[in-house]
Amino acid sequence: MNRKIIYLKAVLLILIFSVSTYLTFKYQLWQFFSDKNQIISFINKYKTLSVFIFIGLQILQVTIAFIPGEVTGFIGGYLFGVILGTFYSTIGLTLGSMVAFSLARFFGRPFVLLFVNRKYLEKFDYLMTHRGTAISAILFLMPGFPKDYLCYILGLSNMRLRVFFIISTFGRLVSTYLLSVAGTLIRNEYYKSFITLAVLVGIIMLIIYIYKDPLEKKIHSLLHKDD
Repeated sequence: MNRKIIYLKAVLLILIFSVSTYLTFKYQLWQFFSDKNQIISFINKYKTLSVFIFIGLQILQVTIAFIPGEVTGFIGGYLFGVILGTFYSTIGLTLGSMVAFSLARFFGRPFVLLFVNRKYLEKFDYLMTHRGTAISAILFLMPGFPKDYLCYILGLSNMRLRVFFIISTFGRLVSTYLLSVAGTLIRNEYYKSFITLAVLVGIIMLIIYIYKDPLEKKIHSLLHKDD
């Protein structure tokens, strides 16, 4: 690789890391994205620009992967309703996913390690081959799975950008829709329906949590059976 390109990547990497760290601590982004009332107040302050602010926040919470994203998905439904909330969230999540994927592909493994724990990255090394496409789609469909980290991990693979676009966009739809439904139910004060939905989702996530290790091992063995 050309030495100038290496230097350019190093400078850009330091710049991105410095800006991300500054913004995270300056504005206490972790706390901000954990407080739905604070986010709602911030978005409503901009009135006619609220949709664009919301989409921007969704992009931000994906690219800064350790920021929790469930709250913003919930807020999409709370502010805009089920259909528009899902639509706006999907736009933001897709753009954020593409940014994370592209950054990982451009900067490589050292950049990804700034956001993803090394042990977690090594755990999903089998996604680095084209055979990991199917399991990647399944992981995006699983409620509660850290999809933002997955965007960075897949950026290191040989997956094509358009394939990633499809699985990241449509794979998030189920969880995005459910979060939008939950937000709408709370806004309309349908608390019993919200509790029912929360219990059902909780049961699904519990089942996934209980069987995730055997499932991952089974898929891993299937992907490597011809090695």
